[in-house]
Amino acid sequence: MSWFESLILGLVQGLTEFLPVSSSAHLRLTAAFSGWKDPGAAFTAITQIGTETAVPIYFRRDIGRIASAWSRSLVSKEMRKDHDAQTGWLVIVGSIPIGVLGLLFKNQIEGPFRDLRITATTLIAVGVVIGIADRLAARDETGGRHRAPKQRKTLENLGVRDGLVYGICQSMALVPGVSRSGATISGGLFMGYRREAAARYSFLLAIPAVLASGLFEVKDAMASDTISWGPTLFATMIAFASGYAVIAWFMKFISTRSFMPFVWYRVALGIVIIALVTAGVLSPHTAEAPE
Repeated sequence: MSWFESLILGLVQGLTEFLPVSSSAHLRLTAAFSGWKDPGAAFTAITQIGTETAVPIYFRRDIGRIASAWSRSLVSKEMRKDHDAQTGWLVIVGSIPIGVLGLLFKNQIEGPFRDLRITATTLIAVGVVIGIADRLAARDETGGRHRAPKQRKTLENLGVRDGLVYGICQSMALVPGVSRSGATISGGLFMGYRREAAARYSFLLAIPAVLASGLFEVKDAMASDTISWGPTLFATMIAFASGYAVIAWFMKFISTRSFMPFVWYRVALGIVIIALVTAGVLSPHTAEAPE
């Protein structure tokens, strides 16, 4: 991997990780459209450490409060009733599904799931799901001619059942094209949470999953020596800087705007990919155009 490739891929990772458009799909597609080799699941997981490092910095007050309450709840029964302590436990509970499924389907994630036809299909299908969830949220928020606005849930209402559902939604992002934030946020919207609450918990929930996945891939990469470490670490730093900027923008965006621009983008991109693969312009299995 060249330094230029790592610069571009790092930017793509950072700009798309927190948006509901799938960063893993965009890394795969950027390489495919550029004629570069597929950066692979290991590169994706390691650079995600960079973007995910931006989360505890941006949400440092929330995370500091949650970590403090959670640690005290280990020795104090009274603290176990505290909302922040419960949130800490629910992040752990919600991380279980992606951890289990990630280990069970590791070979598929690194191989067959990276087929561009699967990526295109999930971009379109999950885009439609996000669109439906967004419309339901908008209907509750605005009401209608014969219906009063409905109060949506905040993170104060989060319980074990909802935490597990969030975790199951997050695990779907193991398939490129799904989008970790897209799956978890739309899951939250279907369960009746406000947009900001769904996004905030989505970002918090991703921390242990992404860091564990990245460190796991680092261990394997060091053992097999298959990673170009210089460009990969450079891409990780670029992903951190651009990812932090995107979090700040996205949290402001969703407080007043709809997810529909992302929905139309996903559907259009999926259709373009299917057309290019069908026409033989792109190979579904490699990042290089067929001869």
